Amino acid sequence: MVRRHALIVSALGTLAGLGISAPAAAQGESLSVSASARLRFETIDGQFRPAPAPQSDTMLSLRSELALTYDAGAVRFAAEMWDARAWGQNPLSSASTAEVNAFELIQANVQVPLAHGGLLRLGRFTLDLGNRRMVSRQRFRNTTNAFTGAHLALGGTGAGAGRLDLMLALPHQRLPDDREGILADRVKWDRESFDVVFFGAHGSLPEVLGGTLQPFAFGLIERDSPRLATANRRIGTFGVRHFRAPAEGRWDHDLEAALQLGKARRSTLASDTADLEVRAWFIHAEAGRTLPTAWRPRIVAAFDAASGDGGKPGRFTRFDPLYSARRFEFGPNGLYGPFRRSNIIAPSARLEVTPSPRTDAFIAWRTAWAENVRDTFGATGVRDPQGVTGPLAGHQIEGRVRHWIVPKLLQVDAGAALLLKRGVLRDAPNAPATGNARYGYVDLILSL
Repeated sequence: MVRRHALIVSALGTLAGLGISAPAAAQGESLSVSASARLRFETIDGQFRPAPAPQSDTMLSLRSELALTYDAGAVRFAAEMWDARAWGQNPLSSASTAEVNAFELIQANVQVPLAHGGLLRLGRFTLDLGNRRMVSRQRFRNTTNAFTGAHLALGGTGAGAGRLDLMLALPHQRLPDDREGILADRVKWDRESFDVVFFGAHGSLPEVLGGTLQPFAFGLIERDSPRLATANRRIGTFGVRHFRAPAEGRWDHDLEAALQLGKARRSTLASDTADLEVRAWFIHAEAGRTLPTAWRPRIVAAFDAASGDGGKPGRFTRFDPLYSARRFEFGPNGLYGPFRRSNIIAPSARLEVTPSPRTDAFIAWRTAWAENVRDTFGATGVRDPQGVTGPLAGHQIEGRVRHWIVPKLLQVDAGAALLLKRGVLRDAPNAPATGNARYGYVDLILSL
């Protein structure tokens, strides 16, 4: 334990030193430096995942970030390093490459500014598109999605500007991905290859039907190789989003739907060679209102649904969430995270408050069913192939409070979730007999 504390203090001290030197570097108007560190403690009891995941688990994790940008005039050079490590988790923990990716260069690219605020990036990069339901740079998760390739952004970056994003990239395979390497926080360079290719377009058109319209289309092509087992997905995801941003004293909304077509296999097993027709879908509908009173309460009602797979011959109907984020809608992940945009039907209600410029909080309720009773529910790994337990999975109550201890420098983020298991999560053949799931976390975030 002393060694762990020494590592944490050393990392925070190093980043603090970098932060102090950043303003001096910026005086030359060519080099900018930023850094951050997030220390998290999280714990779960009443595990919802099947064995061998432990009934209870606790983990301490640290994510350190260092980003540099050099502006040479006609071009810019950017690099960003993430160091994501974890300690103290059970040897059979669910912690994976979503929590551990030690000393990784997630961004290293050349940027060419274009007319009207456009930009061309070549190299390693991270990317947020739309509301991050298809392509995202992670915030809550300890590691992030990253790509190697080309990203072209045309148009402006302001709220009222039209924009078109085009990308052709190789998604990173986070390494190491074996249990021993993850438990040891082993440093191993992430891999990209033409075994997995991701490409697409995302548009943003303001002032359409009283809001912003965002059509999108993405393609994913992968193949098995000696270094990577895949489901040989060759799928296209086509969709549209329309939203009106929250503002005091008015209604806001966020509507999104997507259809997936193509071919895939039902598993990544080498023995699985049957190409199936993909027909999958996803929808999100949300309406909210911000009241012009103290604490600026926002009341939100939402509905999420995504198709599951019933195992019919020749067809595969489970929606693939691609490279999305889910914490902002489905609750914390890490050691928790039972829900995702796969095989789920889930209405929810949420109350958000902002007591001061330094503090915000919310409390939310969600009930979830399996869209297909014979498929794996959400991200739990729990499945009733006979469908006799019924579709209801359970109810989730969650809350979070964030507070800037020192504005723009040091923030604390604390949250908890209670999963009341029902139906499939309690009675499916592989559901663990562990009672309701209880989860909590505390983050301490230093930004420099």
